[in-house]
Amino acid sequence: MIYRPPVFESKICPPQDLVARLAGMERPLVFTNGVFDLLHRGHATYLDQARALGSSLLVALNSDASAKRLGKGEDRPVNTLGDRAAVIAALASVSLVTWFDEDTPLALIVLARPEVLVKGGDWKPSEMVGAREVTGWNGAVHSIPFAFERSTTATLERIRGR
Repeated sequence: MIYRPPVFESKICPPQDLVARLAGMERPLVFTNGVFDLLHRGHATYLDQARALGSSLLVALNSDASAKRLGKGEDRPVNTLGDRAAVIAALASVSLVTWFDEDTPLALIVLARPEVLVKGGDWKPSEMVGAREVTGWNGAVHSIPFAFERSTTATLERIRGR
């Protein structure tokens, strides 16, 4: 049998192709970012709520190296960038998935020029990377409250019996 990538994998876009892919996307564009290592109900709910703030949702994932620098543990991320991108791309709420190797997604935010910047409820809009830039071009910045208290760290601790 010949392997044919699932259709949703067409939503995965290397950063160098982002400008071309964004040209055909519906606006307003919503931008969010994160590691999204072990996808859970909180992630899925958050991404659905983020998409509701615009016509398209761009999710920028931390590369494996960038995620490791966040200090969440030596064994993180559990899933590779390729696997994380595929799972996020499979969500109906997600329009496009890309990634960044830097510590922050600022360069991608400036490149994408989203109308809406979103992070989870643990982020104040004034503390979000890119907030100044997005509001500077008359965009909006939102912090979406957690609907479900879930975390990859807590899940891993439960699995490990801690």
